[in-house]
Amino acid sequence: MKKAFVRSYGCQMNAYDAARMADVLGQQGYAATDSVEDADVVVLNTCHIREKAAEKVYSELGRLRVLKGERKAEGRDTHIVVAGCVAQAEGAEILSRAPAVDVVVGPQGYHRLPELLEQSRAKRVVDTEFPVEDKFDHLPARRNKGVSAFVTVQEGCDKFCAFCVVPYTRGAEVSRPVAAVLAEARALAEGGVREITLIGQNVNAYHGAGAAEEAATLADLMRGVAAIPGIARIRYTTSHPNDMGEDLIRAHAEIPALMPYLHLPVQSGSDRVLAAMNRRHTGDAYRRLIDRIRAARPDIALSSDFIVGFPGETDAEFEETMRLVADIGFESAFSFKYSPRPGTPAAERPDAIPESVKSERLAALQALLDRQRHAYQNAAVGQATEILVEKAGRHPGQVAGKTPHMLAVQVDAPEASIGTLLPVRIVEAGANSLFGERLPEKAAA
Repeated sequence: MKKAFVRSYGCQMNAYDAARMADVLGQQGYAATDSVEDADVVVLNTCHIREKAAEKVYSELGRLRVLKGERKAEGRDTHIVVAGCVAQAEGAEILSRAPAVDVVVGPQGYHRLPELLEQSRAKRVVDTEFPVEDKFDHLPARRNKGVSAFVTVQEGCDKFCAFCVVPYTRGAEVSRPVAAVLAEARALAEGGVREITLIGQNVNAYHGAGAAEEAATLADLMRGVAAIPGIARIRYTTSHPNDMGEDLIRAHAEIPALMPYLHLPVQSGSDRVLAAMNRRHTGDAYRRLIDRIRAARPDIALSSDFIVGFPGETDAEFEETMRLVADIGFESAFSFKYSPRPGTPAAERPDAIPESVKSERLAALQALLDRQRHAYQNAAVGQATEILVEKAGRHPGQVAGKTPHMLAVQVDAPEASIGTLLPVRIVEAGANSLFGERLPEKAAA
């Protein structure tokens, strides 16, 4: 049997796309393998957001070139595919720099993988077009084995933040029709999925065709997903503050299946830096938005993204970010030093911040965020809650799951509880997860 190895880098969207590529190859008779040495097709699904992302891909391709040569000496063919955002950004340059690569395909063309692989037997192939047809119409049925699943509902972004490559690698905002999303969600529920995370580069800008072809909002879509038998939990990511409409805020109060957790990137607390980033909101506007969200769902847990050392950022402006973090309080957050992305407006700026200054600022911000994270986890000790059991735990007799607020919990329980909602009481906070004890049914708060 032919085998396929798919490695994904970066965001949840890439994880979803990687799983869908495995589905496409599976339909062609390729069995998934965790061993790259055994693979007849190797797919690197790449991300262009992080620093030196392309160079990391080329480094991996160097290792794969050796492996491909070894397999060829044994009489076995290996086809190497570079997919995702680096593929979209670099295009034919990848073929020039990496002779072992057979196919380069962007995020909108991976449904054509079988065709591209066949073409590559005669000539190496690059497909980085933004096709007219909807790739989702050509994808096979999902083969999800877990309790939780991502479902892409929206792709692309029209915001053009000065630091971001997404509009160039993923294209303009496009939303899937409500019926298509619900059909995928129903199939997942029938396969045992209990939690669905709706994902998009700018997911709360969702405007898919609904009843009578009228545009539906993300809140409308969530109500449809919540009505599917078997779906116990709904989440969504990643959102932009400017698309957090009142109906979505109300949904946090009105849809029981919508979990009290929100990832809402702010990036900076300085209005001048936010304007330079082209974020089109201010620090105070973000604070007021959080106030409205908390009024609708007082127990909501917040997560965010931060960039420190954006070109021209002063010490005083960095302190404005620290004040915003202190004012709001986050359960978790992702924070990074600014690094330029070729082709983005910020990459052309002459007022770069020294690396040492960026490192100092990042360390200070992460220390504050870590204190808030640990305080949130410690406050959970003694509380009764409910976890969705997702997998076996670290030790025999343990299982692991997440609370509604996205806190990871280990608890003594049989593996038969995987896929169930388990009442627990949190008894201890570890460095990165919590530990709980089982409670009788209906005992969770």
